[in-house]
Amino acid sequence: MTLHSFLALQVTTVTPDFLSGAIAMACLVVAAFFLRFWQKTRDRLFLFFSMAFLLLMLERILRSFCQMGNELAPFVYSVRLVAFLLLIIAIIDKNRRA
Repeated sequence: MTLHSFLALQVTTVTPDFLSGAIAMACLVVAAFFLRFWQKTRDRLFLFFSMAFLLLMLERILRSFCQMGNELAPFVYSVRLVAFLLLIIAIIDKNRRA
């Protein structure tokens, strides 16, 4: 095994988990910002967005620890579905109040 093939093997095995961790961290930061905006304005839109991004972070963490080929895969994707439904509900709620 050459050094190049060894490094290529390491990159392909580490990168998906590393990227999931980075995305989970970014979701946490975004959720914290929306929570801060909600504390300042008390607008429910920011609270819904914060909860949605926390769910997206949870989904990324679950995907990292679960094998996606087993029976838990629909549960993991249902967390993402709930997060996107929260975003839609937040937008509809904001537009109906205005």
